[in-house]
Amino acid sequence: MGRAGARVIAHYSSDRVGAENAISSIAKSRAAVIQEDLSVHGAGHNLWDRATGIFDSIDCIVLNAAVNIETPFDSTREEWGRGWEETLAVNVRESANLIHSSMPSFLSQGFGIYISMSSWSAQKGSAVSSLPAYAASKAAMKAMMQTVAVNYGREGILSFILAPGIVNTRMADLGRVMRGGDQALNDSMVLGRITEPEEVGELAAVLASGAFPNLTGGTIDMNGASYIR
Repeated sequence: MGRAGARVIAHYSSDRVGAENAISSIAKSRAAVIQEDLSVHGAGHNLWDRATGIFDSIDCIVLNAAVNIETPFDSTREEWGRGWEETLAVNVRESANLIHSSMPSFLSQGFGIYISMSSWSAQKGSAVSSLPAYAASKAAMKAMMQTVAVNYGREGILSFILAPGIVNTRMADLGRVMRGGDQALNDSMVLGRITEPEEVGELAAVLASGAFPNLTGGTIDMNGASYIR
């Protein structure tokens, strides 16, 4: 998005270096980073308030924050409960709070775009039995995004859902372990490799341009034909 000329605010919870690296090619006058722990109640609201204090107008939000905490069915009730609570807090509640806080501004300006980084787990469930909370959270956000699309499209609000398979980030580490390493993971994909984050970013930038309003409410699969529905 930065290469396309957008002003960008990168959010992070703990990895400030990663956030700064992500915007390092963008002029400092057009880029900033904000830290918020989205496991904390109200952090999504705070994130919006701080972002609008940096740039006077914002017209696109990429909802990319997520955790994939294991919540195995053979865990204790306490472990199960903690895992579900944190997963839903980060992946659903605070993303919803960010939408809630930004919606009045988007409606006032007559335009706004939400792009949610979903997962094929939202469509078919998780192939990893210890990730039911993660799959459920992605399905919940899909429904949230579709609700926005259906109800606010005529007001100029667009809502897109990107559903990659396994993306080559730190969150892919569990998939590597479960499938027996990098080579086994890549071999399980039709194209012989998992999705690179740059590929997802390029598509998000296209959607952020507003050039494809009739895709609003839709789920765009990015898994190299490894899951076709």
